[in-house]
Amino acid sequence: MTHHISAMLNAHPRGAGTAGQDTLAECIAACFECAQSCTACADACLGEKMVADLAACIRTDLDCADICAATGSILTRQTATNTDITKAVLEACRTACAACAEECEQHAGMHEHCRICAEACRRCETACTELLTALA
Repeated sequence: MTHHISAMLNAHPRGAGTAGQDTLAECIAACFECAQSCTACADACLGEKMVADLAACIRTDLDCADICAATGSILTRQTATNTDITKAVLEACRTACAACAEECEQHAGMHEHCRICAEACRRCETACTELLTALA
């Protein structure tokens, strides 16, 4: 997945040769993967017999999915980038991913989809942290 993301970043007239481009591509990929995992986890939670007990997990999954998708989209746009906005969405994404991972980890022993989602959230949280460090 990062191959196509990197190729598109390289093809952009203002994105080619940007320092930290691999870190950027990894973060974009992690954001979109996390959005998909969180959406799938919320849907799987809805299919569980004890769905009422998973309300907080579902809500956190959906919030995280929306934030990750928005972050991935914002990071993808390279024309006239506003570094303050980029840093703010990365912070929000990192926070959402940490909260979602913590919630899903509580159910990971019982629900495989929560374990998988928690892993995707931790990966995205790390990728956002690494990109924030590269932007500093």
